Amino acid sequence: MTEQTTTVSDTSAPAGSERPVRVNAWNGWDPLRHVIVGRAEGTVVQAPEHAVRRDYPDDGFPLGTYGPMPADMVAEAEQQLDDFADMLRRRGVRVDRPTPVDFTQEVSTPEWTHDSMFGCMPPRDLLLTVGNEVLEATMSYRSRWFEYLCYRPVLQSLFDADDRMRWEAAPKPRLTDASYKTGFWDTYNDLPTEEQLARVRDYDLVLTEAEPLFDAADVARFGKDLFVQLSFVTNRSGYEWLRRHFPDHRVHAVTSTNTHPLHIDATWVPLRPGLVLHCGERLADAELMEFFKLNDWEIVEAVQPASWDHPPKLSFCSPWLAGNMLNLDENTLCVEEKEVRLAEQLSSYGFEIVPVPFRAVGPFGGGLHCATVDIERDGTMEDYFPHRYGRF
Repeated sequence: MTEQTTTVSDTSAPAGSERPVRVNAWNGWDPLRHVIVGRAEGTVVQAPEHAVRRDYPDDGFPLGTYGPMPADMVAEAEQQLDDFADMLRRRGVRVDRPTPVDFTQEVSTPEWTHDSMFGCMPPRDLLLTVGNEVLEATMSYRSRWFEYLCYRPVLQSLFDADDRMRWEAAPKPRLTDASYKTGFWDTYNDLPTEEQLARVRDYDLVLTEAEPLFDAADVARFGKDLFVQLSFVTNRSGYEWLRRHFPDHRVHAVTSTNTHPLHIDATWVPLRPGLVLHCGERLADAELMEFFKLNDWEIVEAVQPASWDHPPKLSFCSPWLAGNMLNLDENTLCVEEKEVRLAEQLSSYGFEIVPVPFRAVGPFGGGLHCATVDIERDGTMEDYFPHRYGRF
């Protein structure tokens, strides 16, 4: 594989910052000191594969076609990402950026060949920081198998700078046909909603259990407890691998009433100790709700998204991307600027809201949380759930 000739700046620190580089993050609300912000540059509408199919007939990419995202969309998204990174620097946060490769190229392993890659806008999908460890997820799309290459310069610099950093990578999956129910997408979207929800509850989705598969964005960090959503990209074997990999944590498998589960960070969103936001259209199962209530957590149902009456062109994200927010600390939240109703709801809980123009980034893989990965937050591992309930 060959990298693009574009020169990309990988690491930037706030002016005058002399803080040593330190990998440390146990949750999503402790004060943020260091973060990775993704890039839209080079993103493609990926070629169809067993795990995912893109179909945008009204936007110039009907099923079976693929190629670079339109240049005007890339430019607008890249500007919003750059502006977001600059805002974080002004607030004293160190910012790293990935290095794009040529995502239009064909990729292969000895067992398969695929016609395209995807991009490197949503680093949250690939990287999970737990304490002083940064873990590279398996990924389950062939188009995203090589995406880790975009982050290796940043990870190498972290490893060189912090002698306590643990740099881990989950087993690279084979992604042969055995890892998929190969005809899944031929019928799933035509099933009645209740049948889709039953298949989610039973974890009868596109992935088999042939090997561990998970995206990092299906993991919600609450100190000692990690909640792993079973989804289109995370199977039971992936959850089991994570459970064994983090023996000092309580690792829980969870589902919700979501017909198309894909990443937990717009469904079950930790805001601060004792407060979690959830998507009202994707209710968590009753045991999880009772577990949180027993441990004195308030569960807030997010208001309906305000700014997605007309989904952006080429976007595969749900309107509930509105809840995909980034905490700067337990009192400060970055929220997409058009989500005024959500901002007002969260302000009523005492949060300072930082409005961020970010809607153009959605078609490149997500919102403010998706577009970032915590590298350092102040704080230590805490136990926020002293009481057990049911399987939790």
